[in-house]
Parts: sequence; structure tokens; C-alpha cells
Amino acid sequence: MKYKIVTEASVDLPKGFAEANDITILPIEVNFNGELFPEGLPNDEFYEKLKTGIIPKTSQPNQYKFENALKDYVNKEDWFVLTIVISSDLAGTIAQAKNAVESLGMKNVYVCDSRVTTFAEGAVIMEIVKYINSHKDAKPEEVIAELERLKESVRLVAVIGDLKYLRQGGRLGAASYVAASVLNIRPIISLDGGKVNNIAKKIGEKANEFMVQCAKKRNKKYPIYFGHSANPASIENFVKKYADKLEVDPKTISINEIGCVVGTHAGPNCYGMVYFV
Repeated sequence: MKYKIVTEASVDLPKGFAEANDITILPIEVNFNGELFPEGLPNDEFYEKLKTGIIPKTSQPNQYKFENALKDYVNKEDWFVLTIVISSDLAGTIAQAKNAVESLGMKNVYVCDSRVTTFAEGAVIMEIVKYINSHKDAKPEEVIAELERLKESVRLVAVIGDLKYLRQGGRLGAASYVAASVLNIRPIISLDGGKVNNIAKKIGEKANEFMVQCAKKRNKKYPIYFGHSANPASIENFVKKYADKLEVDPKTISINEIGCVVGTHAGPNCYGMVYFV
């Protein structure tokens, strides 16, 4: 059995990995106050435009895009398709994927609500690809079971570096914004149970220490995945300082850049890590 993965651009996968494994990533439209980018934007261009102060909007891939990605695999006996999408608590993408499957009358497909997004979704995909490659005779039901197990055990924790984007997006009140900025309070979020959760507020370096504590419960069978939004130095410095405590080699880690979907809300200077429990 051969496996095909179809996902969408909320996932932040290393480009080389996606190409090497023939993973189809459907684009997400970005709207900067009427200026439309149907295929999205490269990360550097997106964050540059974000500096204008305009809060963009993103649009999920529609049913037609999923149909176009799936049509060549409909009910082929030697192929099985894994369609992995952003958490249904964060976007309605899964409905578009399921509608496409129904319209095509497709049976050899599994539509997975990943319950995460950004490089946490990417980590799930990278790990299921590893599983498929190391279990050449795995049946679809076995791959699906592993995929479900991975999505239930993945965790993301991150520091929001620039509060003004949360403020502009209506996710942080004016008083809280001023107080946090003055005191250098850094919100820490997690992606767990399908939703983004505010799990702590720490001053300065204590935010990094808190993240390290979170990762102590990780399953060391899996690597830690690191990510950032338009500030590679932030995560590189974090890894360099805490490599021993995290038991990672800075030379071999995977660092991903957070794209426009999550970057719209988190802004630049966000950084964090993904691990499995």
C-alpha cells in the first residue's frame, strides 16, 4: 500500500521535507484589507507586510481545492490518502475536506482533525511519515491508529514575544497590554485539546524556564520540534541556553518558521517547541 498525505497551509512543515515526501499542501488565502493573496505569502513577505499595522484575514481552502488534490487517487486499490487538517476548534477546514470526499465518492481516504496547527501539525505529519517509512507493510487501519495516537499525544508550548498583535486582534485588553509591556510579562500559550490556551504569564527569563519545565514530561522516543515567527535568534538562543536541560543537540534539531495563519494572531517574535507525551 502506498500512502499520500494532503494537508493545508496552516501546517508549518520544512519545505524540503514536504517535497521529499510528496506532501500536498493546499494554499490559504491571505487578505490584507482587500489586497488578496490567493496562494498565501512567503513568510518573509508576510511579516514585512504585518509591520504596516493591518491585521490580515486568512481563508481556509474550499471544497474544490480538496477535490482537485484528491481526484487522482479516488478509490485506487494501491493508494490510501491521509488528509490532515487544522483543529476543527480553530477553523472549519475539515468540513471542506469531508465535503470533497463525499462529492468524489472516495473510500480510500481518512480525514483527520489534527486538533493542532502550525509546527505541531507539522510534527504529527513528520512522525506519521516516519512510521509509514519504517512499517512498509502497515495496513491503513494501523496507520490511522498511529496517526490518532500521535495527535492525542502532541503538545505545543510557546512564548508570545510581541503583545501588540494580540492587542490589535482583540485578544488582549488595553490595561493588560500596558501592564504586561511595562513589567515585561510574557504570556505563554499551549495548544492542547484542540484549542489555544493561556497557561501562564511569566516575567522575563522565567518564561523560558517555564517552557523547559513543561517539556520534562515528554516522551523521549520523539524529538523536540522548535519554531519561531520571523525571529530565528529567539529560538536559537533558547535552544543554546537550555540544550542540556532539554537533552537536545543544537546542531541536529528541527527549527520551523511559523507561517501566516498563526502569525496573523501571534505576530513576529513568538517562539516555542513541540513535543510528544
